Amino acid sequence: MSLVRLLGFTTLGCGCVVGRYREVATNREITYVEEKGKTCSSHGHRRNHTIAAERPASSSPLGFTLASKAS
Repeated sequence: MSLVRLLGFTTLGCGCVVGRYREVATNREITYVEEKGKTCSSHGHRRNHTIAAERPASSSPLGFTLASKAS
């Protein structure tokens, strides 16, 4: 188990609510399904499980874009 910092929540088009977190030790972003939408038919969206983040050159399978900000 690792320490994570909440970055924010997003509701996907399928109704699932996902939370974005940053792992403190590795600075890696992790996206968890917090709540599955009532009409969601994706088997990959399971409550309390991670889902893959979008790669910049591909279309978003999640229905949203994870943006990085330079600081």
